[in-house]
Amino acid sequence: MSLSEQQLIEALRPVTDPELNVSIVELGMVKGVTARRGRVSATIALTVAGCPMRDEVTRRVRSALLEVRGVKGVDVELTVMTPQELEAVRARVQGRSADPQAWQQGQAGGGGHSHGHSHGGGRQPLGHEEGRPNPFGPQSRTRVIGISSGKGGVGKSSVTVNLAVSLAAAGHDVAILDADVYGFSVPGMLGVRQDPIVDDLKMLPPAAHGVRCISMGFFLEDEQPVVWRGPMLHKALEQFLVDVAWGDPEFLLVDMPPGTGDVALSMAQYLPTSEMYVVTTPQPAARKVAQRSAYMAKKLNMPMRGVIENMSWWTMPDGSRQTPFGEGGGSQLAGELEVPLLGQIPMDPALREGGDTGQPIVTSAPDSEVGRAFSDLAGAIVKRGKARVFRSELTVR
Repeated sequence: MSLSEQQLIEALRPVTDPELNVSIVELGMVKGVTARRGRVSATIALTVAGCPMRDEVTRRVRSALLEVRGVKGVDVELTVMTPQELEAVRARVQGRSADPQAWQQGQAGGGGHSHGHSHGGGRQPLGHEEGRPNPFGPQSRTRVIGISSGKGGVGKSSVTVNLAVSLAAAGHDVAILDADVYGFSVPGMLGVRQDPIVDDLKMLPPAAHGVRCISMGFFLEDEQPVVWRGPMLHKALEQFLVDVAWGDPEFLLVDMPPGTGDVALSMAQYLPTSEMYVVTTPQPAARKVAQRSAYMAKKLNMPMRGVIENMSWWTMPDGSRQTPFGEGGGSQLAGELEVPLLGQIPMDPALREGGDTGQPIVTSAPDSEVGRAFSDLAGAIVKRGKARVFRSELTVR
């Protein structure tokens, strides 16, 4: 049976780059694919020479080609994109025109940049380059969902990560912005094992369980504290938004720091279409503090869309429920805010263990009581649809 080049390329079309979540065919990474007597040779161009996901790319390409009837073996050769090809990739993931001629004109006009795996040395200040709008401004299709809490310790980050993975498992394109700059925990909970690829224009966010993320945790040692005042926090959030190649996700979940401080104000300014969900536990003290976070959102004209109650109960071996943190806090808070109680998440040691090991419970035990609760929560948020928000955004200058 003869194997045509077009047949093999179509087999590679569903293969996505592990970090960009875009087809390698659409990105122009497939430089050649031939077959001889059932053995296929594929040449794939990586975005950078030291790509940490090269083995994963090779595995995905080989696996897809071996599915084609008549293929007996696959050889994968990896090369590196030229600067011009890399710029086309950037244009694709940023939603701009990937016209090589336009890129050449930019080079001729002095707007070129050196490409490579660096940390942005020599970069012009934000706002000094053309064509760098806020990717999540009013024109964006992305639903920006802020997960907030009035205080720490209520499981806000666990809720964020498991909700994101549940949305991804349901077929949605999902990303997480870990805006809890002082208490970042998303990369570890999500199980991200590699750092972002950084060049002089954009950071490519790493991904795990179908969810890509960016976090201050990628740029600090484990025990290094963040000792910053408000303006530095504001700048960090700005860079996480405009210096990261997010692509065009359906959902951007923002893990907010607890309380009502500077990051919450910055989010209201930079993310004008954001909607808020507040996490609480059933106990009255947590409800009262969570209420302050909700009122802050109201003052900033950020629509409060729902309440999520965590640690709602403990299911005993005999099926009975124990409520160590009391009952009714979530429903009472929802009533006071005039929003729905969208989900109640039971207690389970596996939820904590999954956060420690980077295996969210919705992947390790999707049919468990907690796994089903997160799946139902994801469905409820999808069903609510995107909020209509009329609020001006802060212009990045």
